[in-house]
Amino acid sequence: MRVVVDLSRCEGYAQCAFLAPDAFRMHGEEALMYHPNPDDAQRDRVLRAAAACPLQAILVDQLEGRDAPVEASPS
Repeated sequence: MRVVVDLSRCEGYAQCAFLAPDAFRMHGEEALMYHPNPDDAQRDRVLRAAAACPLQAILVDQLEGRDAPVEASPS
């Protein structure tokens, strides 16, 4: 799982830090720090945190199946 936060949109409401404290935390009153590749055990919390963001500044990419080989289409 990969997490990207648009820090230009984030206004520090800290809903993510409350819901997934192992992946998101506030540094001071306004600066958000986050783990870009949280453990899969945190998946549910991270997804809830992303859904709770009032500005929808959190993007979660599941990365499932990305390492699977891609077959070339016949020409």
